[in-house]
Amino acid sequence: MTCHIAAPWRRSSVWALPLLWTFALGLWGLSRQHTLWRDEAATWQVARRPVADIWHMLGQVDAVHGLYYLLMHGLFECFGADITTLRLPSVLATSLAAACVAAIARRLASPLVGLTAGLAFGLLPAVQFYLQEGRSYALIAMGAGISTLLLVTMLDGCRRRCRWTAYGGAVLVCALLNWLSLLILPAHLATLIWAKAERGIWGRWAGASAAAVAAALPLILFSRSQSEQVSWIPPLSWHMLIGPAVLLLIGGIGALADRPRSGRLSVAAVGLPLLAVPQIGLIGLSLVQPLFLDRYVLFSMLGLALLIGAALGAAVAALGKRFRRTSAWLLPVAVVVAVLALLPQLLAKRSPASRVDDVLAVAADVRHLKRAGDAVLFIPAARRDTALVSPDDFAGLRDIALVESAAASGTLKGLEASPDQIRTDLLSQQRVLLVTDAPNVARPVSAARDEAKMSVLRAYFTAVADRQVLGRRVTVYERSS
Repeated sequence: MTCHIAAPWRRSSVWALPLLWTFALGLWGLSRQHTLWRDEAATWQVARRPVADIWHMLGQVDAVHGLYYLLMHGLFECFGADITTLRLPSVLATSLAAACVAAIARRLASPLVGLTAGLAFGLLPAVQFYLQEGRSYALIAMGAGISTLLLVTMLDGCRRRCRWTAYGGAVLVCALLNWLSLLILPAHLATLIWAKAERGIWGRWAGASAAAVAAALPLILFSRSQSEQVSWIPPLSWHMLIGPAVLLLIGGIGALADRPRSGRLSVAAVGLPLLAVPQIGLIGLSLVQPLFLDRYVLFSMLGLALLIGAALGAAVAALGKRFRRTSAWLLPVAVVVAVLALLPQLLAKRSPASRVDDVLAVAADVRHLKRAGDAVLFIPAARRDTALVSPDDFAGLRDIALVESAAASGTLKGLEASPDQIRTDLLSQQRVLLVTDAPNVARPVSAARDEAKMSVLRAYFTAVADRQVLGRRVTVYERSS
């Protein structure tokens, strides 16, 4: 293989079809029936702040997502703040990632393997979840796809220096979106070892990688001071390893189908490390500090798609030896079967119930239940995101616990008064709306401020209305006579 490939139209069709396929899947049910869950609500409310306020907040919290918030701020300014603007970047990014998968597999194997791998990527359940998510994980997958494609082209004979610069830039941008994406570097290292790369390649890769890590290091060190943000992630347990084990088993079968050999650049040499190393690396990090969330290594699904493409390509090749005409139908049949088998998953990912809550639905309930002069409380304070996303629905309500807004305090949820002050202010109210989590997802009340809120409500107020919708709850309390 060389840098110049004949029949450009054939090459473009291999990556264009997966791109369009994934894009169509992303547009399907994009609004999720006009619902918005808590993670996306954080993006929404931060991206709508002025740049100075975003910068102020990053000094206190969420520095690891700073680049993404600034990007979304720019998009909201240009196209308006709505659900389409919030989620469309993830759709576009995932579509480009699928195109990268197809281009990698085509270069390493064949157009058929490339087309299969690219189509498979868009159908993977984990990809389907974050395909329509207003967060940064799809953008990181796109950057990982670009950096891997660049690495493959350079290992395959294209040695232009600008490509190494682009490689380092792609790795750096991913790290600035979430520095755990740097787990792609040991995956690429394993590919270099497997393919027995030349000494010159080693030097250029090490230089580009070191430059990217060095540029991201200030963010890494600074964000460590905000590690309380991830304190809610549970410690690693054996049942959390079932998912990665299944993925590695499927990937291992695909790698064997590719007949991997040491010293040969192949789909297995790229796909298996890309799948396994980030998963195993995140598990290792989670033994030191709980960090195991599949979204942090969503980009490892690029490797799984490559290996699925290799497995189906091997099946077509084996079938073609005996049944040449029949083998031509294997890919379309496989796609149809996969879509039918995954259709319940595809529908579920596009339903409001696919997320733990909906901040818009409970805001609508508040609008219908509130009266002039009512007060409002949030337990925990993070549930204030409902008011921050839908301020019009809370117009006329007095947030009696809040002493400094989220924007002014540089936080996601604002600063609340002391427990004693909250107790005093609450006792002066006649009617209070409490916005909290539904019982099936609520955590036990533990913060002193929240305990003060609940103790006064139980002792001096009576619940007169209660509504629950998609993980959120609003209860109306009136002062007992």
